[in-house]
Amino acid sequence: MYRFLLTPRWWGINVFVLLAIPFCVFMGSWQLSRFEARVEDHRSAGEQAAENKQEAARPLAELLPVDKATVGKQATASGRYGKQLLVPDRELDGKQGYYVLTLLHTDDGRTLPVVRGWRPGDADRAAIPAAPSGEVTVTGALQASEVPGENGVPAQGGLPSGQTGAISAASLVNLVPDDVYDAWVTLNKADSGMKPVPVAAPNDTGLDLKAFQNLGYTGEWFVFAGFVVFMWFRLLRREAEFARDAELGLIPDGETDGDAETAVDEGNRAGAGEPNEGPAQEKANA
Repeated sequence: MYRFLLTPRWWGINVFVLLAIPFCVFMGSWQLSRFEARVEDHRSAGEQAAENKQEAARPLAELLPVDKATVGKQATASGRYGKQLLVPDRELDGKQGYYVLTLLHTDDGRTLPVVRGWRPGDADRAAIPAAPSGEVTVTGALQASEVPGENGVPAQGGLPSGQTGAISAASLVNLVPDDVYDAWVTLNKADSGMKPVPVAAPNDTGLDLKAFQNLGYTGEWFVFAGFVVFMWFRLLRREAEFARDAELGLIPDGETDGDAETAVDEGNRAGAGEPNEGPAQEKANA
């Protein structure tokens, strides 16, 4: 009954199944490993954030460029405050507000974006407390330049003058004559009337949408593997039933699998009282 498994057609089906199942399992396992790696990164980022709060502040130059190892570290820099900007649509403690961003012209001739704090409500320049004058030394958590559309950063444009959508060298380079650091600092202690902005986790270290996409893809690949097995058994059962019917003489000699299906369909329609459009019926209609 199962001699049909040795036909070229079934050789092709069997080879496809033998290749498809390990491939699906491998891809599912790889996606699962990506999810587990993101979970581990999330845990490590939390531990690093706790350690960073206890470490002494280091000069900014020692922590650049910003990467996963240095983001959130305590940095210190000296200079004079210059232009102030507002960063709208930033949420803190479940409330909508904005950051107060002040550009610090450091002693080395470059400009460092410094977030002095957060205020609730719509961006209002009149409500911003004035930045300290003269030479100042700031201490805060080092942050990487933001990318619009990622980590909660709005991807909006067309903002009024004096506002910026993202804190990055690319968005600030045209606003100041000096070179802008590809980093920014959020003060540990916000100025009067503002709340300190918490440290943001590095990119790709949280349980974000990408992490749960990996988990979803894991399930999809394992479902694909199960579907391949299901379809193989379904085809096998169908072919075996056809071979059994042929041995019992229920299918005329020379009739193919497709012919048998047609015959079964016509028989079903005849049993339901539907006309059979066979040759005899065609002559009768003529």
